[in-house]
Amino acid sequence: MAGHTGAVGGSARLDRGRKAWHRARTRLRRSGVDSFRGHGSDWAVFGVLLTAVALLAWGTLAQPLWVAPETLVLPVIAGGLLLRPVRLLTLYTAAAVALVVESFALGPYTGGAGRVTPGTVLVVATVGLAGLLIAQFRMRVGVPWTRGGTMLFDLRERLRVQSQLPKLPRGWHREMSLRPAGGQSFSGDFVVAARTGPDRRTLEVVLTDVSGKGMDAASRALLLSGAFSGLLGSLPAPAFLPGANAYLLRQDWHEGFATSVHLVLDLDTGDFELMSAGHLPAVQLCSGSGKWQRHAAEGPLLGVLDGAEFHPVKGRLRRGDVLMLFTDGLVESADRELDAGIDRLTGTADTYVATGFRGAAWHLIEHVARDVNDDRALLILSRD
Repeated sequence: MAGHTGAVGGSARLDRGRKAWHRARTRLRRSGVDSFRGHGSDWAVFGVLLTAVALLAWGTLAQPLWVAPETLVLPVIAGGLLLRPVRLLTLYTAAAVALVVESFALGPYTGGAGRVTPGTVLVVATVGLAGLLIAQFRMRVGVPWTRGGTMLFDLRERLRVQSQLPKLPRGWHREMSLRPAGGQSFSGDFVVAARTGPDRRTLEVVLTDVSGKGMDAASRALLLSGAFSGLLGSLPAPAFLPGANAYLLRQDWHEGFATSVHLVLDLDTGDFELMSAGHLPAVQLCSGSGKWQRHAAEGPLLGVLDGAEFHPVKGRLRRGDVLMLFTDGLVESADRELDAGIDRLTGTADTYVATGFRGAAWHLIEHVARDVNDDRALLILSRD
């Protein structure tokens, strides 16, 4: 009986050990750092590339008119993309030995084809140096080159999804357009929005402009968009900007400030509150008068002042009214004052009154902004 109990206990421990090992392997596989499989794969690639160097060197000696000495750059390039720096240096040594052997076997350069020239050595060495720099960058980042593009695509999609506006009830229209600086895929401007409150009858929108632009601000924008999305709806509306400000201060970034505007809109009555952290004023088209009204709330930049206070301004969107939120890249440039830029935006927007501002956000960004080297974002809310 004792032996049977021990056998059962040993079997149970073995099962637990197998399950723990399976979980560990699963976590490693999902994180992309399966050291066992990656190590073997790296050695296999290394062996293939060494074989390629030997075959190319043999081909140059056997058929110099068809296999030029410069073909050694092919495994050198592949090694820079796939190998670790230590093995890459070994591959480079093999390529250098192959060049030396080819040089002695083919004889000195006399103007004919299939000889190792100083230009050949220069090309192979230059490509090798570039490959070594790429390999060192991959090791520092810790991401294989085959996954780097996928990660960037995933980051861009996350920013795009987080910037989507929720559906609004009948009688409301919303649209947004965002243009990164210089036609890049990443922007320092982003929007987070959610319907909150009882029965989700309140719309909260936060438009933020992170310091910097394009790729320089993309990483901070991604981090902040995730944090702001978590704060939105979790905190009372008056506490959102103070919470966001405290979050930025904790990051202690060298260039960590941002401007932001927080809109809280009652979808039943059209009443809204607007709180700003150093952001540009919002503009409202009043359908009764046909004039544009500016709503400028007071508040310091996010990430600059501890314990900052943000004072809201209030308004109401009536039927036919339009509210626009935007970043400075849309209205401000080196050769144009801010007020002139806002006037240009509202003047151009007047042409879309007849269409109910359908599709206006994209056209306004394309026609109003002169400085394409700055991130631009525009949000339009209208009440039918």
